[in-house]
Amino acid sequence: MAEHIPLELPDAPKLSHNITYFARALRKAGLPIGPGRVIDAIRAVEAAGFTRKEDFYWTLHACFVSKPEHRTVFAQVFRLYWRDPRYLEHMMAMMLPAVRGVQEERTAQSAEKRAAEALLDGVERDAPDVAQEEGGSEIEVDASLTMSAEERLRTLDFEQMSTDEVARAKRMLARLALPVKPIPSRRGKADALGRQADWRRTLRAAMRQGGDIRALARKSPRPRWPNLVVICDISGSMSQYSRMVLHFLHAVANQKGAGWAKVHGFTFGTRLTNITRHLATRDVDAALRAAGSEAQDWEGGTRIGACLHDFNRDWSRRVMGQGAVVLLITDGLDRGTPEMLAKEMERLHLSSRRLIWLNPLLRWEGFAPKAQGIRTMLPHVDSFRAGHSISTLEELAEAISRPDDVGEKARLLAAVGE
Repeated sequence: MAEHIPLELPDAPKLSHNITYFARALRKAGLPIGPGRVIDAIRAVEAAGFTRKEDFYWTLHACFVSKPEHRTVFAQVFRLYWRDPRYLEHMMAMMLPAVRGVQEERTAQSAEKRAAEALLDGVERDAPDVAQEEGGSEIEVDASLTMSAEERLRTLDFEQMSTDEVARAKRMLARLALPVKPIPSRRGKADALGRQADWRRTLRAAMRQGGDIRALARKSPRPRWPNLVVICDISGSMSQYSRMVLHFLHAVANQKGAGWAKVHGFTFGTRLTNITRHLATRDVDAALRAAGSEAQDWEGGTRIGACLHDFNRDWSRRVMGQGAVVLLITDGLDRGTPEMLAKEMERLHLSSRRLIWLNPLLRWEGFAPKAQGIRTMLPHVDSFRAGHSISTLEELAEAISRPDDVGEKARLLAAVGE
C-alpha cells in the first residue's frame, strides 16, 4: 500500500511556478512540451491533489509523457527535481570533470545526464580550484588525458550522450561520407586505349566504308555502382543507436558523389518496415519523423529471424539484384528459433555482395559471443564491426571498400571454437 506522505509543496501560486519550471527542464531534456501542456498539468494537479507521491507523479506523467522513450527522462528529472533534497549537489557532481582518485561512472545512463543538464542550465559548472579536504588529502583535477570536445565526441558512446552532445553528433554525422569503389561490369564503353577490341563498333564503321576495316575500335569495362541496403534494428535495446545510425544513413542517401547507385533502408523489431522513400526527404528531421510514424515497433521486442525472412521473401530480388552491399545493424539478441535465424542469415549472405554486421555490444572490452543469436549469425557475415560511436562509423567508411576486411569476426569465431 502506498505511503501517505504529503509533499512539501508551497501554496498554489508557488506550485504553478514550480510545475512551470519542471516543464521547462523536461523540454530542455528533449520532451516536446508547450504552454498548453503546462496549463493542463497545473489544472490536473489542482483537481487530483498531491497528498500521495505516487498520484502526483502519475498526474504529471500523464500530462507530459507522450512517447515510450520519454519515460526514463521524465522519471530522472522528476526524481532530481521533486524527490531528492540534494539534487543540485548530485547533478553538479555528474557534470564536473573526473578528479584524481575518483573513478568515472562508465555505466551512467544518458537519461540521468540529460536530466542533470536540463536542470543545471545556466548554472556555473566549472571545476573547483585545488583544495584541501578535512582529512588533509589534496584533490586535483586530472587534465592529463583531456582532449578536444570534437575528439571526445567521436569516441563517446551514443547511449551516453547528453542532449547537446546528441545534437552536435548529428551534425558531425551529416558530414560523414561512405564512399565505395565501382564494380567492373561486362558492359563496355568506347575507349581508344582500352585493352578489349570492340568488334561491333568496328564492323559498323566498316559497313560505312564499303566493308574495309581501317581501324580497330577498342573498349574498356564500364564501371557500375552497387546498391547500399541498410537493415536496422529498432528494438528497445537498440533505440538510441538506431536513431543515430539512421541520421548517418540519411546523410549517405542524400550525398552526391558517394558512388552508391541507390540507398535502401529497412527497420525491424517485431516486423519489417521499408523506409527508403522517407530517406529521399531532404530535411533529416522530417525524414526520420515520417519513418518513425510508419515503423510502429520502435523500442519493442526483437524477431531477427522472422524479419529477415520477410526481407528475403519480399525485397531481396528487388533491391539486391545487382550485388548490393548490406549493412546489418543489430545487437543479435533474438527471441526466435536459432534454426530459422541461421537459414535466413545464410540466404541474406548469399544474396549480397558483402554483408557487414555492426553491433554496438562490441564497445565492451572482452566481448564474447555468448548469446545464441550472435553465435548463430556470426558465421554468415563477411565483416563484424562495432557501431556505437562516430569513430566506429568513420572506420566503417574506410573498411567498406576493402573486400579483405573481416573486423572482429575471425577473433570471435576463434573464441567460440568455430
